[in-house]
Amino acid sequence: MIQDLSIKWLDTVDSTQDEVRRHLPQLANLSVVAARSQTAGRGQRGNRWITRPGENLTFSVLLRPGQDGVPAIGAEDQFLLSEWFTLAIRQALAAYGVRSRIKWPNDIYAGDRKICGMLIENILQEGKVLESIIGIGLNVNQLDFDPGLLNPTSMARLTGKTFRTGDVLDTVLERFRVLAGTDRAAVRALFLEDLYRKDEWHRYTDCSTGAVFEGMIKGITARGEVRIAMPDGMIREFGFKQVSYII
Repeated sequence: MIQDLSIKWLDTVDSTQDEVRRHLPQLANLSVVAARSQTAGRGQRGNRWITRPGENLTFSVLLRPGQDGVPAIGAEDQFLLSEWFTLAIRQALAAYGVRSRIKWPNDIYAGDRKICGMLIENILQEGKVLESIIGIGLNVNQLDFDPGLLNPTSMARLTGKTFRTGDVLDTVLERFRVLAGTDRAAVRALFLEDLYRKDEWHRYTDCSTGAVFEGMIKGITARGEVRIAMPDGMIREFGFKQVSYII
């Protein structure tokens, strides 16, 4: 198992992801920057991650694969980072009584509502992941959300309980430490087992054409593309930003 991660808490920051990037040369491997309030949090597809101060968990993890017990990761295997951290979140939520599934590539849904988003930024060198910054926003205690948000939920909404964000962060990081030392085939199997909408018919949008189609998620490729079966039996493979869910 890899060593403990070092956590630095900030009261306010624009974005934990940007804070890590600003101080990348000075930060040790396995550093975690967590914030009680973010003023400009970032999500996937250029979206903002909006969170109320002190109510939720927003943090970024710096990994340098191949060092300090973190397995080396080839560029072709970088989806493993998504698998590690989505599973860590899902397992941590389960420990607090929240049932969830992984929405490819790296969101966490409880039912059809989003409880966690993730932004992973990798720096590649000579065919390997040199550094990775994993930014995570997990809705913990927030009960009321901006009506402009599509489908948010939180741990408190789902359980009726209030949680200590620091305790939740510790649980997530402990689950990650275990997963990072787990056989990759076993990690992939766990990811597929928890995949949102797997083996169910739903509608999706092909982002290259705007066409809406019906399909069934069957799994993911070795490189992390989602495999979707069509009504005619054909399997199509989509990479990140090539397909969107219709919720």
